[in-house]
Formats: sequence, structure tokens, C-alpha cells
Amino acid sequence: MKPWDRLKRALIGGGKNVRDPRIFYKISLIAFFAWVGLGADGLSSSNYGPQEAFLSLGDHRHLALYLALMTAITVITISASYSQIIELFPTGGGGYVVSTKLLGPVFGLVSGCALVVDYMLTISISISSGVEAVLSFLPPDFFKYKLTFILVIALALVLLNLRGVKESVAVLTPIFLFFFVSHVGLILYGLFSHLAATPTLIADTVRETRQGIQSLGFGAMAFILLRAYSLGGGTYTGIEAVANGLQILRPPRVKTGKKTMFLMAASLAFTAGGLLVCYLLTDVQHVAGKTLNASLIETLVGTWMIGGFPLGVWLLGLILLSEGAILFVAAQTGFIDGPRVLGNMAIDSWVPNRFMHLSERLVVQNGILFMGGAAVVILIFTKGSVQTLVIMYSINVFLDFSLAQLGMCVHWIKTPAPHRGKKLTVNLIGFLMSLAILIVTVAIKFKEGGWITLVITASFIAVCVLIRRHYNQVKGMMKRLDSVMAQVGGMAGTHGTPAKDESAPTAVLFVRNFGGLGIHSFLNIHRIFPNYFRNFVFISIGVVDWQNFKGAEEVKNLEGHISAELKKYVRMSRDFGFYAESIHSVDIDTLDVIEARCEEIQRKYNKAVFFVGKLVFEEENLFTRLLHNQTAFSIQRILQFKGIPSIVLPIRVIKTVK
Repeated sequence: MKPWDRLKRALIGGGKNVRDPRIFYKISLIAFFAWVGLGADGLSSSNYGPQEAFLSLGDHRHLALYLALMTAITVITISASYSQIIELFPTGGGGYVVSTKLLGPVFGLVSGCALVVDYMLTISISISSGVEAVLSFLPPDFFKYKLTFILVIALALVLLNLRGVKESVAVLTPIFLFFFVSHVGLILYGLFSHLAATPTLIADTVRETRQGIQSLGFGAMAFILLRAYSLGGGTYTGIEAVANGLQILRPPRVKTGKKTMFLMAASLAFTAGGLLVCYLLTDVQHVAGKTLNASLIETLVGTWMIGGFPLGVWLLGLILLSEGAILFVAAQTGFIDGPRVLGNMAIDSWVPNRFMHLSERLVVQNGILFMGGAAVVILIFTKGSVQTLVIMYSINVFLDFSLAQLGMCVHWIKTPAPHRGKKLTVNLIGFLMSLAILIVTVAIKFKEGGWITLVITASFIAVCVLIRRHYNQVKGMMKRLDSVMAQVGGMAGTHGTPAKDESAPTAVLFVRNFGGLGIHSFLNIHRIFPNYFRNFVFISIGVVDWQNFKGAEEVKNLEGHISAELKKYVRMSRDFGFYAESIHSVDIDTLDVIEARCEEIQRKYNKAVFFVGKLVFEEENLFTRLLHNQTAFSIQRILQFKGIPSIVLPIRVIKTVK
């Protein structure tokens, strides 16, 4: 094994067998682990969402009771609406697929780009906030190394996710559980220890609300409440994660997804709403350099003593440390769902096809590297400033929420279904809530720096449009080639089944689907080497990627499809009077499989020459190289070092003039 391969295995782990019928069961997540991996983003937002909403109330703190109720209702409503999305789209995809299927490709593109940018920011703000929280326990001198710590954590999370989703979630589960259990206990203690004050609190809230309406007017009071409600919108980020990551859940996926959504909604509604009520009950005050959560914990348990042991101080430190650590777990949502959104967009040719490729660990490797790299760029650009990242964050997620809910509303209006009215109501309320928060968030954050997020998203959309246009041009050329070559292929006569001569010159041609590209390459071989080859071997290696990585049956279907396509090439070659056979395989790492298959063929046919087609563009540049793989040259390089003759057959792509 090469040194690089040994290092890779040590860091990431060995490969997984995609043919194992239980592999999809083994790597999928049950509802509990899905809640950890996908719910941490939302749960971690209780560190800053409720605080931001509460502080924005100013002198009207009594409105926090309404705010807590509105927050819980919003979480439950949006979660219920996304449960309906899970039912309607059981293969996953979330807002991108909903917007594409129900509103159109343009809306899908906007939703997809908004989500990808949002997940980049999720990773960035989670890591930066987590590092700040941890550094607050260390001497001040360590703060000058903040960016270094941030980059190290980012690299560690990338490597962790390259090992596999289940493996990364399992490592981070203890942090998640300690955070959740400690905060549930804290909130329950805060509520029950002030239970006697609850009737008075409710009466005071009603009285102060009436006084506020009399002095300021109903409109002004409503504006203060709605502004605080919108500024706490960061609390709801991450709710869409289950719908986006449905493909990694344990079958039956819809049932697991809805169970995960319930766990996420219940935990987030209780934590966010409970913290707001506790702020009000304890009359917690903002202290410079200290979060409201820290002040709340200190107020409730900070003075606890057992004998002479300062239990409260230790609990305060541990709970605050868990608040910092949970943010690292929250970054998982970006690493889990970001690559999956990119994979779905790659299927529709909005982003390079390589974002569909899986690694030998069966993860969307290119997507993970892209999300990690983009987050690092953002962190370096903002110098890891949480204040800057908070302004950029949470805008896009409400754009995605709004489009997804609008798409569902359109669906229920157009499609007769049982309980349609009830389902439409849920999605309509979710749409109005999401749209209101989006409008207020953009209005407040735009001048402060929120415009940067919109510019990044718009730029991403523009790049996606260019990529799709390029792929459409190539597809158009391929269709024309298919139609021309199909006629040529049909001109062959019937010569019967020729005899096999393993000592005769043999052409080995790499093909994919039966069509113009393969037929063109077949005819090109005859043009370049007339009457030389007597045998033809057609080889095809099927790639299990994000599009067909849905279960063992899908792998079998892919294998069956490849076999059927190769039989067409064999039949055509025999009709031309040549002996022909085919070899196929299905795997993740095509180059390793190709190397093994080529060596087998070479041993059988010692006069074999290998041919592989390659699209060649009039203007070859970095853009075309990024959008098309270089497999042909990789195959040629491998075979040349093995001493096996190989030739790359160019297929010219000529731009059409309209």
C-alpha cells in the first residue's frame, strides 16, 4: 500500500462494499441519531435566538410570555409543514426538490443556492461561536489564536465527515446529550422553583400589555412584538434539515423522518420557549460580556453548595462548556445536508456532475470538501467574527422556508387529496410566518451586512445558470450525435456469430449507454485501423453515485441497465461481422476496478488495445475541465504504466450558432 493510501486509511478509514445488501441499513440513521446529527443546528440556536429576541423587547419585557408562545407555535407549525413535505417527497430533497417540482426549476435554483449558502454559514458561525465559547474559559492570551483554533476545528470536522455520517454523529452524540439533558433540567428547575409566581406573572403581563396599548397604541406594541419575534428567527434554522437529509435515514424513511421531526420540534419548542419564560421569571438582566443564558444559569444554580464544595460554580462551567461544544455538533447539519443539496442540484445539472460522486466510504466527498472549503474562506474573510456572521446568517433559510411552503400551498390548491383543507392551512400558516420573518430580517439586517449574503447567493445563482447552459449545449450535441449514429449503426448487415480468436488483434472499448458516443468511437476505430481488429470487447463500469445510492435494489437495477446496454453493442459488432463480448461492473472507485478488469482482459487477449472516448471542446479552459471529468486520461495513464497499449479517441464538441 502506498504511503498516501495508508495515511488516508488511518484518517478516513477503509472502503465500504456497496454490493453488501445490508450496507444501506448499516450506514443509515435511526431517528435518535438523526435527531442528534440534524437537530443540533436548531437546538444550538437556543444559545442566541431567544436571547436576541428577548433583548430586543427593551423595556417591554412582559411581552416575552407572548414571544415564548409564538416561538413554540412557530416551531411546531413549520415542523408540521415539513412533515407534510416528507410525506409528499419520501426520497428527500427538502426545499430544493419541493420548489423545483411544484413551482418550477427557477424557483428550485433559488431555493437550492439559498440553502447551500445558508449551510456554509451554519458551519462557519457554529465553529466560530463554539471556539469563542471554549476560549472564554481559557486565559485571554489564547484569543489571539482564535482563527487558528477555528481552522483546526473545521479541518477536524471535514475529516470526521469523510469517515461517514453515522461515524461522525456517533462521536458527537455525548456532547449533544449533555447539552440537552442539562438545559431541560435547568428549564424545569427554573419553572418549578418559580411556580408560585406564575399566576402573578400572567396577571402582570396582561396588565402591562393593556397599559402599553393605551400609552403607545396597539400598532406600536404589535410592531415591538413582531420585531422581536423576527429577530429571534435564528431559533428556527435547521428545521428543514430532516427533509433534506431523508436519504440517510433508516427505512421506512418517511416514518423515521416524521419521528425525527417530532423529536426536533418538541426539543426546540421546549428549550427556546422555556428559556424565554425563565428569563422573565428570574428577571435576568443583560451583563456586558456575558450571555443571558450564563446569567440565567448563575441565578438559578450558581450559589449551590454541597458541604464546602461549590457545586453551582462547577455546574455553571460545565453547562456553558456544553453550550460551546454543541455548536460544533450544529456544524454537522451543514456537512450532512449541504452536500446532499449539491447532489440533487448536480442531478439537474445546476452544479458540476462530480457533486454526485461518492467516496469509498459512501459519502458525498466532493460536497463535504466544498462545504468545508467554502466555510473556511468565509471564516478567513470575516476573521471568525461571530458578530459579522450573525448578520449574514438566517436570511437564506427563511427564503427556502417561504418557497417550500408556497410550493406546498400550490400543490394542495391544485391536487384533490384527503384532508386537503387541513394540510393547506398548515402550509399556508407556515408560509405566512416564514415570509414575515424573511421580510423583517432582510429589512433589519440588509444595511448592517446582510446584503453580503444576498450578493453571494445571487453570484452562486449566476454561476449555476452558466453551468446548466454549458451542460445543455453538450446534451444537445450528444442528441444530434445519437440520431446520426443510430442511422449508421442500423446499416450493419447480419453476418451470423463470428468465431472467437483470442490470439487475434482485439479492440477493447469503454462505453456507457448505447448511443452516439459509443457508436462513433466504434466506427472511428475502423476508420483509423481498417480491417485490423477481429475481436471487440465492450467494457462499462457503472458508478454508484448520489442519484442511484438509494438501496441494494437500485444497485441491482443499475447493473441490469448496464448489462442490457452492452448487449446492444455486442449485437451491433456481430452484425458488422466481428466477434464481440462485454464486461461490466458496478462500484464506487471506477479507476481501481478498471485497472483490475483491464489486466484480466490483457491476460486473455494478449494483442488487446484499449480505447476510451473523450469529449474535446473548441475552447478548452478551466471551466470545461471542472465540469467534465478527466477519466479518459486517468485510464490511459494507468494502462501506460502497466505496459498496456491505450488510445484516447477525441469526440469534438462544436458550438451551434443560432
